Amino acid sequence: MDDLRNYIGGQFLTHSGGQWMDNSEPATGSQICRIPLSDASDVDAAVGAARAAQPAWGSLSHSERADWLDRIADALEARYEEIAALESRDTGKPISLARTVDAHRSVSNFRFFAGILREHEGDVFEMASATNYVVNKPVGVGALITPWNLPLYLLSWKVAPAIGMGNTVVCKPSELTPMTADLMMRVIDEVGLPAGVVNLVHGDGVGAGAPLVAHSDVDLVSFTGGTSTGEKVAASAAPAFKKLSLELGGKNASIVFADCDMDSTVAGVVRAGFLNQGQVCLCGSRVLVEDSVYAEFRDRFVDAVEAMRIGDPSDESTDLGALISEDHLAKVQGYVELAKQEGGTLLTGGTPCLPSGFEGGNWMAPTVIEGLSPDSRCSTEEIFGPVVTLHPFGSEDEAVTIANNTRYGLAGSVWTSDLDKGRRVSEAIDTGMVWVNTWLHRDLRVPFGGVKDSGVGREGGKWSLGFFSEAMNVCVKHD
Repeated sequence: MDDLRNYIGGQFLTHSGGQWMDNSEPATGSQICRIPLSDASDVDAAVGAARAAQPAWGSLSHSERADWLDRIADALEARYEEIAALESRDTGKPISLARTVDAHRSVSNFRFFAGILREHEGDVFEMASATNYVVNKPVGVGALITPWNLPLYLLSWKVAPAIGMGNTVVCKPSELTPMTADLMMRVIDEVGLPAGVVNLVHGDGVGAGAPLVAHSDVDLVSFTGGTSTGEKVAASAAPAFKKLSLELGGKNASIVFADCDMDSTVAGVVRAGFLNQGQVCLCGSRVLVEDSVYAEFRDRFVDAVEAMRIGDPSDESTDLGALISEDHLAKVQGYVELAKQEGGTLLTGGTPCLPSGFEGGNWMAPTVIEGLSPDSRCSTEEIFGPVVTLHPFGSEDEAVTIANNTRYGLAGSVWTSDLDKGRRVSEAIDTGMVWVNTWLHRDLRVPFGGVKDSGVGREGGKWSLGFFSEAMNVCVKHD
Protein backbone atom coordinates (compact mmCIF):
# COMPACT_ATOMS: atom_id res chain seq x y z
CA MET A 1 0.00 0.00 0.00
CA ASP A 2 1.18 3.52 -0.79
CA ASP A 3 2.60 5.78 1.90
CA LEU A 4 -0.01 8.03 3.49
CA ARG A 5 0.00 11.80 3.20
CA ASN A 6 -1.46 14.67 5.18
CA TYR A 7 -4.64 16.35 3.97
CA ILE A 8 -4.35 20.13 4.23
CA GLY A 9 -6.41 22.81 2.51
CA GLY A 10 -8.11 20.32 0.20
CA GLN A 11 -4.87 18.65 -0.94
CA PHE A 12 -2.95 15.52 -0.08
CA LEU A 13 0.51 16.83 0.74
CA THR A 14 3.89 15.36 1.58
CA HIS A 15 4.98 16.33 5.07
CA SER A 16 7.90 18.66 5.59
CA GLY A 17 10.28 16.74 7.83
CA GLY A 18 10.96 13.63 5.76
CA GLN A 19 10.63 11.27 8.74
CA TRP A 20 8.36 8.23 8.50
CA MET A 21 6.84 5.61 10.79
CA ASP A 22 5.90 2.06 9.85
CA ASN A 23 2.26 1.11 10.31
CA SER A 24 2.14 -2.59 11.21
CA GLU A 25 -0.72 -5.08 11.18
CA PRO A 26 -1.42 -6.20 14.80
CA ALA A 27 -2.44 -9.73 13.81
CA THR A 28 0.72 -10.54 11.84
CA GLY A 29 3.31 -7.86 12.56
CA SER A 30 3.67 -7.22 8.82
CA GLN A 31 3.93 -3.68 7.49
CA ILE A 32 0.83 -2.11 5.95
CA CYS A 33 2.28 1.24 4.91
CA ARG A 34 4.32 4.17 6.16
CA ILE A 35 2.81 7.26 7.79
CA PRO A 36 4.29 10.76 7.97
CA LEU A 37 5.88 11.87 11.18
CA SER A 38 4.62 15.41 10.83
CA ASP A 39 6.06 18.32 12.75
CA ALA A 40 5.07 21.81 13.88
CA SER A 41 5.38 23.25 10.37
CA ASP A 42 2.82 20.75 9.04
CA VAL A 43 0.52 21.54 11.94
CA ASP A 44 0.91 25.25 11.27
CA ALA A 45 -0.06 24.78 7.63
CA ALA A 46 -3.15 22.75 8.60
CA VAL A 47 -4.28 25.25 11.23
CA GLY A 48 -3.74 28.08 8.75
CA ALA A 49 -5.91 26.33 6.17
CA ALA A 50 -8.63 25.75 8.77
CA ARG A 51 -8.53 29.38 9.88
CA ALA A 52 -8.80 30.66 6.32
CA ALA A 53 -11.80 28.45 5.59
CA GLN A 54 -13.75 29.12 8.78
CA PRO A 55 -15.51 32.44 8.01
CA ALA A 56 -17.18 31.21 4.83
CA TRP A 57 -18.01 27.83 6.31
CA GLY A 58 -19.37 29.37 9.52
CA SER A 59 -21.65 31.67 7.51
CA LEU A 60 -23.62 28.73 6.10
CA SER A 61 -26.91 27.78 7.71
CA HIS A 62 -27.33 24.71 9.89
CA SER A 63 -29.37 23.13 7.11
CA GLU A 64 -26.68 23.75 4.50
CA ARG A 65 -24.01 22.22 6.70
CA ALA A 66 -26.34 19.29 7.49
CA ASP A 67 -26.58 18.61 3.75
CA TRP A 68 -22.79 18.28 3.64
CA LEU A 69 -22.86 15.82 6.55
CA ASP A 70 -25.40 13.71 4.68
CA ARG A 71 -23.20 13.72 1.58
CA ILE A 72 -20.27 12.46 3.65
CA ALA A 73 -22.50 9.79 5.25
CA ASP A 74 -23.66 8.60 1.83
CA ALA A 75 -20.08 8.38 0.55
CA LEU A 76 -18.93 6.50 3.65
CA GLU A 77 -21.84 4.09 3.37
CA ALA A 78 -20.81 3.29 -0.20
CA ARG A 79 -17.46 2.18 1.25
CA TYR A 80 -18.98 0.24 4.16
CA GLU A 81 -17.14 -3.01 3.54
CA GLU A 82 -13.89 -1.19 2.79
CA ILE A 83 -14.14 0.62 6.14
CA ALA A 84 -14.71 -2.66 7.97
CA ALA A 85 -11.84 -4.43 6.22
CA LEU A 86 -9.40 -1.56 6.80
CA GLU A 87 -10.41 -1.17 10.43
CA SER A 88 -10.06 -4.90 11.09
CA ARG A 89 -6.62 -5.04 9.49
CA ASP A 90 -5.38 -1.83 11.11
CA THR A 91 -6.59 -2.56 14.66
CA GLY A 92 -6.56 -6.37 14.81
CA LYS A 93 -10.26 -6.54 15.76
CA PRO A 94 -12.62 -9.14 14.28
CA ILE A 95 -14.19 -8.19 10.96
CA SER A 96 -17.68 -8.82 12.38
CA LEU A 97 -17.05 -6.21 15.07
CA ALA A 98 -15.53 -3.75 12.61
CA ARG A 99 -18.60 -4.10 10.40
CA THR A 100 -21.36 -3.90 13.02
CA VAL A 101 -19.74 -1.31 15.28
CA ASP A 102 -17.04 0.72 13.54
CA ALA A 103 -18.40 0.99 10.01
CA HIS A 104 -21.99 1.32 11.19
CA ARG A 105 -21.27 4.10 13.68
CA SER A 106 -19.03 6.00 11.27
CA VAL A 107 -21.96 6.39 8.90
CA SER A 108 -24.63 6.89 11.55
CA ASN A 109 -22.63 9.60 13.35
CA PHE A 110 -22.79 11.86 10.30
CA ARG A 111 -26.47 11.04 9.67
CA PHE A 112 -27.41 11.61 13.30
CA PHE A 113 -25.78 15.01 13.59
CA ALA A 114 -27.20 16.07 10.23
CA GLY A 115 -30.64 15.32 11.63
CA ILE A 116 -30.30 17.19 14.92
CA LEU A 117 -28.67 20.15 13.18
CA ARG A 118 -31.79 20.61 11.08
CA GLU A 119 -33.90 20.58 14.24
CA HIS A 120 -31.59 22.83 16.24
CA GLU A 121 -33.05 26.18 17.25
CA GLY A 122 -31.66 28.66 19.71
CA ASP A 123 -33.56 29.11 22.97
CA VAL A 124 -35.89 32.07 23.42
CA PHE A 125 -36.66 33.47 26.90
CA GLU A 126 -39.41 36.03 27.32
CA MET A 127 -39.38 38.73 29.97
CA ALA A 128 -42.09 41.24 30.74
CA SER A 129 -40.16 43.95 28.92
CA ALA A 130 -37.72 42.09 26.68
CA THR A 131 -36.98 38.96 24.68
CA ASN A 132 -33.74 37.00 25.01
CA TYR A 133 -32.45 35.12 22.00
CA VAL A 134 -29.69 32.52 22.39
CA VAL A 135 -27.48 32.22 19.31
CA ASN A 136 -24.98 29.36 18.92
CA LYS A 137 -21.92 30.69 17.12
CA PRO A 138 -18.94 28.63 15.92
CA VAL A 139 -15.98 28.50 18.28
CA GLY A 140 -13.45 28.70 15.43
CA VAL A 141 -10.72 26.14 14.72
CA GLY A 142 -10.86 22.83 16.53
CA ALA A 143 -8.16 20.24 17.23
CA LEU A 144 -9.63 16.73 17.17
CA ILE A 145 -7.35 14.03 18.58
CA THR A 146 -8.52 10.41 18.46
CA PRO A 147 -7.24 7.04 19.79
CA TRP A 148 -6.41 3.73 18.15
CA ASN A 149 -9.16 1.47 19.51
CA LEU A 150 -12.16 2.89 17.58
CA PRO A 151 -10.47 5.01 14.92
CA LEU A 152 -13.18 6.09 12.46
CA TYR A 153 -16.00 5.59 14.97
CA LEU A 154 -14.53 8.29 17.23
CA LEU A 155 -13.15 10.54 14.49
CA SER A 156 -16.59 10.80 12.88
CA TRP A 157 -18.10 11.36 16.33
CA LYS A 158 -16.02 14.54 16.60
CA VAL A 159 -15.85 15.77 13.00
CA ALA A 160 -19.60 15.68 12.34
CA PRO A 161 -20.78 17.98 15.18
CA ALA A 162 -17.66 20.15 14.98
CA ILE A 163 -18.10 21.13 11.35
CA GLY A 164 -21.88 20.94 11.69
CA MET A 165 -21.76 23.87 14.13
CA GLY A 166 -19.62 25.91 11.76
CA ASN A 167 -16.10 25.19 12.99
CA THR A 168 -13.22 24.06 10.85
CA VAL A 169 -10.94 21.34 12.17
CA VAL A 170 -7.53 19.75 12.18
CA CYS A 171 -7.61 16.02 12.92
CA LYS A 172 -4.75 14.06 14.47
CA PRO A 173 -5.56 10.34 14.47
CA SER A 174 -3.51 7.78 16.35
CA GLU A 175 -0.30 6.94 14.55
CA LEU A 176 -1.07 3.25 15.24
CA THR A 177 -4.31 3.19 13.24
CA PRO A 178 -4.23 5.78 10.43
CA MET A 179 -5.95 3.91 7.61
CA THR A 180 -9.60 4.87 8.03
CA ALA A 181 -8.71 8.49 8.85
CA ASP A 182 -7.03 8.57 5.45
CA LEU A 183 -10.14 7.01 3.91
CA MET A 184 -12.34 9.71 5.47
CA MET A 185 -10.15 12.42 3.95
CA ARG A 186 -10.50 10.74 0.55
CA VAL A 187 -14.26 10.67 0.98
CA ILE A 188 -14.31 14.34 2.03
CA ASP A 189 -12.21 15.18 -1.02
CA GLU A 190 -14.48 13.20 -3.33
CA VAL A 191 -17.69 14.87 -2.16
CA GLY A 192 -16.13 18.30 -2.65
CA LEU A 193 -16.29 19.65 0.90
CA PRO A 194 -14.82 23.18 0.76
CA ALA A 195 -11.05 23.14 1.11
CA GLY A 196 -9.76 23.70 4.63
CA VAL A 197 -12.94 22.75 6.48
CA VAL A 198 -11.45 19.38 7.47
CA ASN A 199 -7.68 18.89 7.59
CA LEU A 200 -5.55 16.02 8.85
CA VAL A 201 -1.97 15.66 10.02
CA HIS A 202 -0.45 12.27 10.69
CA GLY A 203 2.21 11.71 13.30
CA ASP A 204 2.92 10.97 16.93
CA GLY A 205 1.98 12.89 20.04
CA VAL A 206 5.28 14.72 20.44
CA GLY A 207 5.74 15.79 16.84
CA ALA A 208 2.15 16.53 15.79
CA GLY A 209 -0.23 16.24 18.74
CA ALA A 210 1.56 18.58 21.14
CA PRO A 211 2.09 21.41 18.58
CA LEU A 212 -1.55 21.11 17.53
CA VAL A 213 -2.93 21.45 21.06
CA ALA A 214 -0.55 24.33 21.84
CA HIS A 215 -1.12 26.22 18.58
CA SER A 216 -2.18 29.81 19.23
CA ASP A 217 -4.81 29.71 16.47
CA VAL A 218 -6.59 26.62 17.81
CA ASP A 219 -9.71 27.58 19.78
CA LEU A 220 -10.94 24.24 21.09
CA VAL A 221 -9.55 20.78 21.74
CA SER A 222 -11.51 17.54 21.78
CA PHE A 223 -9.31 14.67 22.95
CA THR A 224 -10.07 11.00 23.47
CA GLY A 225 -7.29 8.84 24.85
CA GLY A 226 -5.37 7.85 27.94
CA THR A 227 -5.56 9.76 31.20
CA SER A 228 -1.82 10.48 31.39
CA THR A 229 -1.87 12.05 27.91
CA GLY A 230 -5.06 13.89 28.81
CA GLU A 231 -3.23 15.55 31.70
CA LYS A 232 -0.65 16.91 29.25
CA VAL A 233 -3.35 18.10 26.85
CA ALA A 234 -5.17 19.92 29.65
CA ALA A 235 -1.97 21.57 30.88
CA SER A 236 -1.13 22.76 27.37
CA ALA A 237 -4.60 24.10 26.59
CA ALA A 238 -5.23 25.79 29.95
CA PRO A 239 -3.02 28.93 29.62
CA ALA A 240 -4.92 30.00 26.49
CA PHE A 241 -8.32 29.13 28.02
CA LYS A 242 -9.17 26.90 25.08
CA LYS A 243 -12.46 25.10 25.14
CA LEU A 244 -11.62 21.56 26.20
CA SER A 245 -13.30 18.15 26.17
CA LEU A 246 -11.42 15.14 27.54
CA GLU A 247 -12.75 11.59 27.26
CA LEU A 248 -10.16 9.54 29.11
CA GLY A 249 -9.64 6.15 30.69
CA GLY A 250 -11.94 3.90 32.68
CA LYS A 251 -11.92 1.08 35.22
CA ASN A 252 -15.56 0.14 35.10
CA ALA A 253 -17.52 -2.20 37.33
CA SER A 254 -20.12 -4.74 36.25
CA ILE A 255 -22.26 -5.38 39.36
CA VAL A 256 -24.06 -8.74 39.36
CA PHE A 257 -26.83 -9.28 41.89
CA ALA A 258 -28.22 -12.67 42.90
CA ASP A 259 -31.63 -11.91 41.39
CA CYS A 260 -30.27 -11.35 37.88
CA ASP A 261 -31.18 -13.43 34.86
CA MET A 262 -28.07 -15.59 34.94
CA ASP A 263 -28.00 -16.55 31.25
CA SER A 264 -28.28 -13.04 29.86
CA THR A 265 -26.02 -11.62 32.58
CA VAL A 266 -23.16 -14.02 31.86
CA ALA A 267 -23.39 -13.25 28.15
CA GLY A 268 -23.63 -9.50 28.76
CA VAL A 269 -20.75 -9.36 31.23
CA VAL A 270 -18.51 -11.41 28.94
CA ARG A 271 -19.25 -8.95 26.13
CA ALA A 272 -18.62 -6.00 28.46
CA GLY A 273 -15.31 -7.43 29.58
CA PHE A 274 -13.82 -8.57 26.30
CA LEU A 275 -15.26 -6.57 23.39
CA ASN A 276 -12.40 -5.51 21.12
CA GLN A 277 -10.03 -7.58 23.28
CA GLY A 278 -10.93 -5.38 26.26
CA GLN A 279 -9.53 -2.35 24.45
CA VAL A 280 -12.54 -0.09 25.01
CA CYS A 281 -12.57 2.55 27.73
CA LEU A 282 -16.12 1.48 28.66
CA CYS A 283 -15.26 -2.20 29.20
CA GLY A 284 -16.37 -3.77 32.48
CA SER A 285 -12.99 -5.05 33.63
CA ARG A 286 -14.06 -5.43 37.30
CA VAL A 287 -16.90 -7.86 37.86
CA LEU A 288 -18.54 -7.63 41.29
CA VAL A 289 -20.76 -10.61 42.14
CA GLU A 290 -23.12 -11.09 45.09
CA ASP A 291 -21.83 -13.76 47.48
CA SER A 292 -24.74 -16.20 47.11
CA VAL A 293 -24.26 -16.64 43.34
CA TYR A 294 -20.52 -15.99 43.12
CA ALA A 295 -19.46 -19.62 42.55
CA GLU A 296 -22.17 -20.27 39.96
CA PHE A 297 -21.48 -17.06 38.09
CA ARG A 298 -17.70 -17.58 38.20
CA ASP A 299 -17.89 -21.05 36.73
CA ARG A 300 -20.34 -20.11 33.99
CA PHE A 301 -18.41 -16.93 33.20
CA VAL A 302 -15.11 -18.80 32.82
CA ASP A 303 -16.77 -21.40 30.60
CA ALA A 304 -18.16 -18.65 28.36
CA VAL A 305 -14.79 -16.91 28.16
CA GLU A 306 -13.03 -20.13 27.22
CA ALA A 307 -15.63 -20.73 24.49
CA MET A 308 -14.68 -17.51 22.67
CA ARG A 309 -12.89 -18.06 19.37
CA ILE A 310 -9.50 -16.38 19.02
CA GLY A 311 -7.87 -16.06 15.64
CA ASP A 312 -7.82 -14.52 12.18
CA PRO A 313 -9.55 -11.12 12.39
CA SER A 314 -10.82 -11.51 8.82
CA ASP A 315 -12.68 -14.73 9.72
CA GLU A 316 -16.39 -14.08 10.31
CA SER A 317 -16.44 -16.60 13.17
CA THR A 318 -13.67 -14.93 15.19
CA ASP A 319 -14.68 -13.42 18.54
CA LEU A 320 -11.31 -12.04 19.67
CA GLY A 321 -8.50 -10.63 17.57
CA ALA A 322 -5.04 -9.27 18.33
CA LEU A 323 -3.90 -6.50 20.64
CA ILE A 324 -2.85 -3.26 19.04
CA SER A 325 0.93 -3.46 19.42
CA GLU A 326 3.85 -5.39 20.86
CA ASP A 327 4.33 -2.70 23.51
CA HIS A 328 0.70 -2.89 24.56
CA LEU A 329 0.86 -6.68 24.77
CA ALA A 330 3.87 -6.35 27.07
CA LYS A 331 1.92 -3.89 29.25
CA VAL A 332 -1.02 -6.29 29.58
CA GLN A 333 1.30 -9.22 30.36
CA GLY A 334 2.97 -7.09 33.00
CA TYR A 335 -0.37 -6.57 34.76
CA VAL A 336 -1.04 -10.32 34.72
CA GLU A 337 2.30 -10.93 36.42
CA LEU A 338 1.50 -8.16 38.90
CA ALA A 339 -1.84 -9.84 39.67
CA LYS A 340 0.00 -13.02 40.62
CA GLN A 341 2.26 -11.02 42.94
CA GLU A 342 -0.80 -9.36 44.48
CA GLY A 343 -2.28 -12.75 45.37
CA GLY A 344 -4.59 -13.29 42.44
CA THR A 345 -5.49 -16.70 41.02
CA LEU A 346 -5.69 -17.17 37.25
CA LEU A 347 -8.92 -18.96 36.35
CA THR A 348 -8.20 -18.93 32.63
CA GLY A 349 -5.82 -17.28 30.20
CA GLY A 350 -2.90 -15.26 31.45
CA THR A 351 -0.52 -16.10 28.64
CA PRO A 352 0.08 -15.02 25.06
CA CYS A 353 -1.68 -17.17 22.48
CA LEU A 354 -0.39 -17.44 18.94
CA PRO A 355 -2.92 -18.73 16.40
CA SER A 356 -1.37 -20.78 13.62
CA GLY A 357 -0.14 -18.52 10.85
CA PHE A 358 -0.14 -15.43 13.05
CA GLU A 359 3.02 -15.98 15.09
CA GLY A 360 4.24 -12.46 14.37
CA GLY A 361 1.17 -10.81 15.91
CA ASN A 362 0.23 -9.50 19.34
CA TRP A 363 -1.99 -12.18 20.85
CA MET A 364 -3.26 -12.61 24.39
CA ALA A 365 -5.63 -15.23 25.73
CA PRO A 366 -8.67 -13.75 27.52
CA THR A 367 -7.84 -13.75 31.19
CA VAL A 368 -10.00 -14.04 34.32
CA ILE A 369 -8.51 -13.48 37.78
CA GLU A 370 -10.02 -13.94 41.23
CA GLY A 371 -8.74 -13.51 44.76
CA LEU A 372 -7.44 -9.97 44.38
CA SER A 373 -8.16 -7.31 46.95
CA PRO A 374 -10.60 -4.72 45.54
CA ASP A 375 -7.98 -2.04 46.22
CA SER A 376 -5.11 -3.86 44.50
CA ARG A 377 -3.44 -2.21 41.52
CA CYS A 378 -4.85 -4.70 39.03
CA SER A 379 -8.33 -4.08 40.43
CA THR A 380 -8.15 -0.29 40.28
CA GLU A 381 -5.80 0.62 37.40
CA GLU A 382 -6.80 0.61 33.74
CA ILE A 383 -5.24 -2.39 31.96
CA PHE A 384 -7.04 -1.88 28.63
CA GLY A 385 -6.77 -5.46 27.55
CA PRO A 386 -8.52 -8.85 27.81
CA VAL A 387 -8.15 -9.08 31.59
CA VAL A 388 -11.09 -9.19 33.99
CA THR A 389 -11.01 -9.48 37.79
CA LEU A 390 -13.79 -11.05 39.88
CA HIS A 391 -14.79 -9.79 43.33
CA PRO A 392 -17.54 -11.05 45.69
CA PHE A 393 -19.70 -8.65 47.69
CA GLY A 394 -22.29 -9.03 50.42
CA SER A 395 -24.53 -5.96 50.16
CA GLU A 396 -25.53 -3.06 47.93
CA ASP A 397 -23.41 -0.69 49.96
CA GLU A 398 -20.35 -2.90 49.65
CA ALA A 399 -20.83 -3.20 45.88
CA VAL A 400 -21.08 0.57 45.51
CA THR A 401 -18.01 1.08 47.74
CA ILE A 402 -15.93 -1.29 45.60
CA ALA A 403 -17.24 0.24 42.36
CA ASN A 404 -16.25 3.73 43.54
CA ASN A 405 -12.83 2.66 44.81
CA THR A 406 -10.88 3.83 41.79
CA ARG A 407 -9.56 7.09 40.36
CA TYR A 408 -11.79 6.59 37.30
CA GLY A 409 -15.48 7.25 36.77
CA LEU A 410 -16.52 6.60 33.18
CA ALA A 411 -19.12 3.84 33.00
CA GLY A 412 -20.58 0.77 34.66
CA SER A 413 -23.36 -1.78 34.51
CA VAL A 414 -25.81 -3.27 37.03
CA TRP A 415 -27.47 -6.66 36.53
CA THR A 416 -30.65 -7.34 38.53
CA SER A 417 -34.33 -8.21 38.06
CA ASP A 418 -35.24 -5.47 40.57
CA LEU A 419 -35.23 -2.33 38.42
CA ASP A 420 -35.70 -0.04 41.43
CA LYS A 421 -32.52 -1.51 42.90
CA GLY A 422 -30.82 -1.19 39.52
CA ARG A 423 -31.59 2.50 39.34
CA ARG A 424 -30.72 3.08 43.02
CA VAL A 425 -27.33 1.42 42.71
CA SER A 426 -26.63 3.12 39.37
CA GLU A 427 -27.21 6.57 40.82
CA ALA A 428 -24.89 5.79 43.74
CA ILE A 429 -21.93 5.04 41.46
CA ASP A 430 -19.55 7.95 40.79
CA THR A 431 -19.50 7.67 37.04
CA GLY A 432 -20.75 9.29 33.85
CA MET A 433 -22.82 6.39 32.49
CA VAL A 434 -24.46 3.25 33.82
CA TRP A 435 -26.38 0.53 31.98
CA VAL A 436 -28.91 -1.71 33.74
CA ASN A 437 -29.19 -5.26 32.36
CA THR A 438 -27.26 -4.30 29.26
CA TRP A 439 -23.96 -2.74 28.22
CA LEU A 440 -22.94 -0.29 25.51
CA HIS A 441 -26.55 0.15 24.46
CA ARG A 442 -26.05 3.61 22.98
CA ASP A 443 -28.58 6.33 22.21
CA LEU A 444 -26.66 9.08 20.42
CA ARG A 445 -28.90 11.74 21.98
CA VAL A 446 -27.62 11.18 25.53
CA PRO A 447 -24.51 12.68 27.16
CA PHE A 448 -21.24 10.76 26.94
CA GLY A 449 -18.32 11.37 29.27
CA GLY A 450 -16.89 10.67 32.69
CA VAL A 451 -15.97 12.09 36.07
CA LYS A 452 -12.82 12.04 38.19
CA ASP A 453 -9.83 10.91 36.09
CA SER A 454 -12.11 9.74 33.29
CA GLY A 455 -12.38 13.18 31.83
CA VAL A 456 -13.96 16.60 31.62
CA GLY A 457 -17.07 17.60 29.69
CA ARG A 458 -19.82 15.79 27.80
CA GLU A 459 -20.36 15.05 24.14
CA GLY A 460 -23.30 13.47 22.33
CA GLY A 461 -26.56 14.97 21.07
CA LYS A 462 -27.19 18.53 22.25
CA TRP A 463 -24.09 18.34 24.47
CA SER A 464 -21.90 18.01 21.37
CA LEU A 465 -23.66 20.94 19.74
CA GLY A 466 -23.08 22.96 22.91
CA PHE A 467 -19.40 22.08 23.17
CA PHE A 468 -18.69 22.86 19.53
CA SER A 469 -20.34 26.29 19.74
CA GLU A 470 -20.40 29.44 21.83
CA ALA A 471 -23.78 30.41 23.27
CA MET A 472 -24.41 34.12 22.84
CA ASN A 473 -27.39 35.89 24.38
CA VAL A 474 -29.07 38.82 22.66
CA CYS A 475 -31.56 40.76 24.79
CA VAL A 476 -34.05 42.92 22.85
CA LYS A 477 -36.11 45.38 24.90
CA HIS A 478 -39.73 45.76 23.87
CA ASP A 479 -41.14 49.17 22.91
